Amino acid sequence: MQLFFFSIDHPECICSQSSPLLLFVLFFSPQPSVLIVSYKENSKSASQFGPYKQAEWRPDSSMIAVSTANGYILFFEIPSARDKYLYEPMYPKGSPHVKGTPHYKEEQCAPSLNLEMKKVLDLQASITSLQSMLEDLLVATADGFLHLIHWDGMINGRKAINLHTVPFSVDLQSSRAGSFLGFEGVHIRDMEYCATLDGFAVVFNDGRVGFITPMSSRFTAEQLHGVWAQDVTDGTCVAVNNKYRLMAFGCANGSVQVYTIDVTTGAMQFSHKLELTPKQYPDIWNKTGPVKLIRWSPDSCVVMVTWECGGLSLWSVFGAQLICTLGGDFAYRSDGTKKDPLKISSMSWGSEGYHLWVIDGNCSQNTRPERDAKNESQQFGILQFQFIKSALTVNPCMSNQEQVLLQGEDRLYLNCGDATQAQSPRNTSGHPEHKLTRERGPFPEGSLDSQGLSTLLGHRHWHVVQIHSTYLESNWPIRFSAIDKLGQNVAVVGKFGFAHYSLLTKKWKLFGNITQEQNMMVTGGLAWWNDFIVLACYNLNDHQEELRIYLRTSNLDNAFAHIARVPADTLLLSVFRDIVILFRGDCSICLYSIERKENKPNLNPTASIQILQEVSMSRYIPHPFLVVSVTLTSVRTETGISLKMPQQACEAESIMLNLAGQLIMLQRDRSGPQIREKDNNPNQRKHLPFCAPVVLAQSVENVWTTCRVNKQKRHLLEALWLSCGGAGMKVWLPLFPRDHRKPHSFLSRRIMLPFHINIYPLAVLFEDALVLGAVNDTVLYDCLYTQSSAREHLEVLFPFSIVERTSQIYLHHILRQLLVRNLGEQALLLAHSCATLPYFPHVLELMLHEVLEEEATSREPIPDPLLPTVAKFITEFPLFLQTVVHCARKTEYALWNYLFAAVGNPKDLFEECLMAQDLDTAASYLIILQNMEVPAVSRQHATLLFNTALEQGKWDLCRHMIRFLKAIGSGETETPPATPTPQEPSSSSGFEFFRHRSISLSQSAENLHNKFNLTKTLSMPSGPSGKRWSKDSDCAENMYIDMMLWRHARRLLEEIKLKDLGCFAAQLGFELIGWLCKERARAARVEDFVLALKKLHKDFLWPFPVIPASSLNSPFKNGKYRTGAVVPTLKFCSCIYSSCFY
Repeated sequence: MQLFFFSIDHPECICSQSSPLLLFVLFFSPQPSVLIVSYKENSKSASQFGPYKQAEWRPDSSMIAVSTANGYILFFEIPSARDKYLYEPMYPKGSPHVKGTPHYKEEQCAPSLNLEMKKVLDLQASITSLQSMLEDLLVATADGFLHLIHWDGMINGRKAINLHTVPFSVDLQSSRAGSFLGFEGVHIRDMEYCATLDGFAVVFNDGRVGFITPMSSRFTAEQLHGVWAQDVTDGTCVAVNNKYRLMAFGCANGSVQVYTIDVTTGAMQFSHKLELTPKQYPDIWNKTGPVKLIRWSPDSCVVMVTWECGGLSLWSVFGAQLICTLGGDFAYRSDGTKKDPLKISSMSWGSEGYHLWVIDGNCSQNTRPERDAKNESQQFGILQFQFIKSALTVNPCMSNQEQVLLQGEDRLYLNCGDATQAQSPRNTSGHPEHKLTRERGPFPEGSLDSQGLSTLLGHRHWHVVQIHSTYLESNWPIRFSAIDKLGQNVAVVGKFGFAHYSLLTKKWKLFGNITQEQNMMVTGGLAWWNDFIVLACYNLNDHQEELRIYLRTSNLDNAFAHIARVPADTLLLSVFRDIVILFRGDCSICLYSIERKENKPNLNPTASIQILQEVSMSRYIPHPFLVVSVTLTSVRTETGISLKMPQQACEAESIMLNLAGQLIMLQRDRSGPQIREKDNNPNQRKHLPFCAPVVLAQSVENVWTTCRVNKQKRHLLEALWLSCGGAGMKVWLPLFPRDHRKPHSFLSRRIMLPFHINIYPLAVLFEDALVLGAVNDTVLYDCLYTQSSAREHLEVLFPFSIVERTSQIYLHHILRQLLVRNLGEQALLLAHSCATLPYFPHVLELMLHEVLEEEATSREPIPDPLLPTVAKFITEFPLFLQTVVHCARKTEYALWNYLFAAVGNPKDLFEECLMAQDLDTAASYLIILQNMEVPAVSRQHATLLFNTALEQGKWDLCRHMIRFLKAIGSGETETPPATPTPQEPSSSSGFEFFRHRSISLSQSAENLHNKFNLTKTLSMPSGPSGKRWSKDSDCAENMYIDMMLWRHARRLLEEIKLKDLGCFAAQLGFELIGWLCKERARAARVEDFVLALKKLHKDFLWPFPVIPASSLNSPFKNGKYRTGAVVPTLKFCSCIYSSCFY
């Protein structure tokens, strides 16, 4: 349920319950959203109490405390009317839901509730904040007091603490000697309790922020200590994240400062900042007003922020911006007019974070007169936003997958493409072919495969899987989801039980016995292992924690499942090869081996599990709720990497544990005596203990690793990939010595490299060097916006949002970071291993372009520029010339001098292209020379390229070259141009752009006018059917071009290449007949007829003449000469070849 809280007849506040969804004074059922009960004060009580302001739930949902404007706290009880429901679903007779589902009415029917006011408490001061904590209610008042009120025994349990008596300092170590508030009128403006930090984050009315914690179980002034955040003086509101132990303070300047508590000193430690940048939002930056509200999602993975001037923004836990309604289609209509941003007075997340309930802050001012005038039923400004989220937020075992899986309340979004493509076998070592294989049995080396690149990136659309309605009826909403490694099967978990779906057969498989489904509650998530589903659950019948394994191909029934009891509740589950790792509520990690067993031919195979090892983490984990993810990996530090035994990368070497954003690594202890592997059975082998934990990184949101093996790409597959929110990503990369040489003693075996990306990462394609993600796109629907309906449709303020798939290359970031750290040899090893990727040329170009932009536009001198190093690095690859010119073509002309000072003179690079017979790239360099050199130099190089293109028969390039030479001659000058026009790269030829571009030269307006007229008059035909340019022009450039054409035609004729001559004339519109007439007595004269005839036959692939059988009697037969027999043959030959010459 959800509770809406109104003052008089207009919404004021939303307060949601942690498990179901409730709002006050109106109660709504979540599925569907229907009104359950309402409460309205009489006029006398309303004038006494004043408007309702805030509400808090009792943790057991049995009571609600409401504060009023006149300093009262009203306590309401919520008794439930037994066997009374507002609506009931109607099932046909004999339906299994009526008899088989226990308590199906409580789950599927909207309950009938009552609101009864039980107690009124007058605090005789304005109430500024209200906070619920276990069995107590903490109230802050404007007179500077904190009131601790018990939900039961409210009169005797009331305590009041004067804030002026609470000491404050920069840390808890010196708080007893700290200063007191010491100011009259200082009180708490907003506060929120953080259970994992055991204290309150507070905002005072003077803008200062702090953290108050009791030093003992007694909540008295003597036991309360406080610490300041010294850099914040304009705080407005606060929200805490219990899972990551973060405190987000909204500020008057529109930013959100996020702090945590230093566990050593107790001081408030700055974590990161949430703010809009002028680069992304130039129109709205610094105009949002103060932060009004901050709300963390129920899964603690995202935070919603709104401002006084309106607008919403969604951020990840460590500061990556996901959505903002102050820009793009959110801020402007299709006609370009600016919208008024929605001002929000209160908001709250719904169940599982799939909904955000919002109250419009302007509804009371804008809607009351219209509704009264029209005598319509009252409509409040309440909006419900729907969200989908990554499966990683609730089921972190998905981090070893290469698919993006998003889950909504009733559907899944997958990027796995066509599942039928995932059935052809594939070898891991041949990953560039991007084939697939099916996993069977245990995991031998090289058998763990990934989906192909084309399957994962095939299109921008999602594969949407609607959850079966029968399962959703009693198990809404979806809590966990998982997909197998091949992307062919998905499994989902709701409130009870689970179900799975095949993307190949398009069929769902549900429990046949509904009682078994309703008696199982999944607690630690689920994962796929081959054709088996592994999950940790709680058996409601036996009150026992269990680990269960179900076979996908068998019926979904406990009779076909392997069930093992677990001594403590399981919070997290993950699978690495044939090992299951559990994190339990007693802060221990347990490793289980899983083994497939083949039964009789007519029976389905089964799986069995056996405990391998237990690791206690109670010394290092203060609260089990703080553990975000736990993963078993093959990653090892420098003490464990060995080039002689690469197969060790297949073994489970370390545990990665994300503790409230702090990534901790536990590696197996190999310092002592090693265990000899005498027994091939891993279940009977003694396992090495784990070393003490080591902190690898801070502010970690997600971790990706893989258990596949590829000797050609060891850098990428043995690395550890981290998502760090607003700080981008990090990779813990292994470093290998080249050619198996002994590494330097000072060189570490691993290095942590940070880099920024433009998308929020949801999956990593390890071998393809890609990051997959999702982006929120919008579509306007202004058809709903009319003058009469604009006030009644709040949704018209928001466009229709579409979630699209996206991806980004990260390889150039890693190569750059290695070059910055003088690890060029490692960068070469990594680059050569990825050289077969289809987008590898783009990787080199991106790296060169980014370094050029940063260094060439820097306002301060760079002591150690990176561009020369990058240029030298690119020369190691055959695509060096193309990479440089493509980068230059996409860069401003002002940066060219800096670029070519590092990569070399463009004239030398042009000549290298000619020597390599790469004419298209040479054409692109000619554009560079045109803008950097005088026209004489451009003409000289254009002539070389033109002649080479003529020799190689590059007719399209020849036509562009003719146009280029004419344009140079029309505006020749001795000074290079100052402001060249930026160009886009050509897809076919380096001069394709000349069709829509004029040559950029420094010249007068008259010369420009003449040049354009000349270019238009002398434009070349686009095809062989066009007429040749006018011969009436006496332009010197035309004569110069004609001379080159004549010279080439004369050479072809002299070498008797008539076929090439014909193609040359047809492609370039060369007047062949007239020219042949002029050359009749010169180049067209045949000196050796025999050689000419032989070349003609060879050129046109003609057969030689054959003497007919009737002419076998030679005129010289019997020594007699016959003159009459030779005449017809000579006439026949002359007829054949006359057509060739004329």
